[in-house]
Amino acid sequence: MDSFTGRIAFITGGARGIGLGIARACARAGAKLALVDIDEGALAQARAELSPLTKTETYVLDVRDREAYARVADQVESDLGVVSLLVNNAGVFDNVSPATMDYALWDWVMDINVNGVYNGIQTFVPRMISNGGDHHIVNTASVAGLAMFDAGFLYHASKYAIVGLTESLHAKLAQHGIGVSLLCPGPVATDLVNNTQRLRPEHAPAHSERMAGALERFQADLTNHGTSIDTVGNMVLDAIREGRLYIHTDDSAAPAIIARTEALLAALPSALRIVPESDWLWH
Repeated sequence: MDSFTGRIAFITGGARGIGLGIARACARAGAKLALVDIDEGALAQARAELSPLTKTETYVLDVRDREAYARVADQVESDLGVVSLLVNNAGVFDNVSPATMDYALWDWVMDINVNGVYNGIQTFVPRMISNGGDHHIVNTASVAGLAMFDAGFLYHASKYAIVGLTESLHAKLAQHGIGVSLLCPGPVATDLVNNTQRLRPEHAPAHSERMAGALERFQADLTNHGTSIDTVGNMVLDAIREGRLYIHTDDSAAPAIIARTEALLAALPSALRIVPESDWLWH
């Protein structure tokens, strides 16, 4: 996708954080915006900011709701036209001790972080294939989907799922003229933790004092040391233009990714280490 002028960009979690950064970059590049978020007030603020730059419509949507997703997609096409850039960005960050793990919290995190992404893909990919032309999908995962950090098993599991989904779709959708990129942010200056806590189900297990303190410190680190959302937005558009699969926002995860890769290779039976890629059974 070389040009964004006149394109319709559908961005979930588009009212704040990384989604807003991507929306700003799209607006500057000439795209029209369909911003989707669960926070109506934040959507109103984003629309007020971006409308002077480009045609901007906003839609309140819980990405877990598949029927509502389809209705919003239909409305976007009626309001703006055919969506050619889909950004599945909505997500939450939560962490609990294995001693207090809970089905409801697992379902909540997975429904937003994984099913929310899949719902966007299931809603728009058939439309993209039917409409023809070049399209692009960006799925937001995390460096926590590439290696182990102290992000908690819920978040890690959800982001590893997005990595696998996106990598597999990258090859499958290329034959239909649909590009796919995987955004794996490191620390970004967003309100991710605080926003998650505001949305957290009331029946979810309470955080221990230690866990609450860790989450507070993580939020402070994002705020004080994270990459700016506008920098991330520009990185995403550059990757789309260049057709790149992977998008990293900084180099901080490199040691952990290298260590994991080396551990995986070291665990292979020695006979398999010398088998050329062309002979892999799953190639």
